[in-house]
Amino acid sequence: MSSLILDALNVRVQGEGDKVLVFAHGVGTDQSAWQRILPFFTPYYRVILFDLVCAGSVNPDHFNFRRCTNLEAYVDDLLNILDALGVDRCFYVGHSVSAMIGILASIRRPELFIKLILIGASPRFLNDEDYHGGFEQEEIESVFQAMEANYEAWVNGFAPLAVGADVPLAVREFTRTLFNMRPDITLFVSRTVFNSDLRGILGLVKVPCCIIQTSKDVSVPASVAEYLKNHLGGENTVVTLSTEGHLPHLSAPAMLAPAIKRALSR
Repeated sequence: MSSLILDALNVRVQGEGDKVLVFAHGVGTDQSAWQRILPFFTPYYRVILFDLVCAGSVNPDHFNFRRCTNLEAYVDDLLNILDALGVDRCFYVGHSVSAMIGILASIRRPELFIKLILIGASPRFLNDEDYHGGFEQEEIESVFQAMEANYEAWVNGFAPLAVGADVPLAVREFTRTLFNMRPDITLFVSRTVFNSDLRGILGLVKVPCCIIQTSKDVSVPASVAEYLKNHLGGENTVVTLSTEGHLPHLSAPAMLAPAIKRALSR
């Protein structure tokens, strides 16, 4: 089991140091999204990288639609990777859905995690009576319809919106990894993520968290970062980066990396 998952999810270990640092990417990217962040950390940490089972860099035969109807399957993968590598304590950096995967993993195995660093995290993307997630159900459904109707056109329109900042290299990189995904898998995972609601479990998280948010994110309003800070059960801080977009590790790595380093040292 251990070698199978390490191979299937392209697990790589880089860097020096006694402390372990895990980087987990979001939907639409793969571990290559961290490439401009890594040089800031590999001299000081043993860095673990892997791909989510839905990533385009993973053999799609490994993606089980029945298994991946919620985020628990991804939590299982993360914990199995850490166990296979013999990790007993780590820092965890998760982007977008992987922030929530880290939250769930820390509830299940709190002793594993020293601190969670959550980038562009959201426990629920849909608006509710007393909660602003950023999207109405009708908006989400129209996104799904656009993905089904013409995946290429949807990717070409969505990538610049998600990146936000005027960084053509980041747009090209995000476009590349979105096109690497099989469209039916992208749609299925997007439905799973956008229809999830993890607000009710936030209080169970006792591991300290640093929530990193950009000043303007088309996917996650700034109010969501404050919601997380107020509802997560441990000691929590919010850091707002003076840049736009949902993917600061692609668009502003030189700004994001120092913020992560500061969070790790506190």
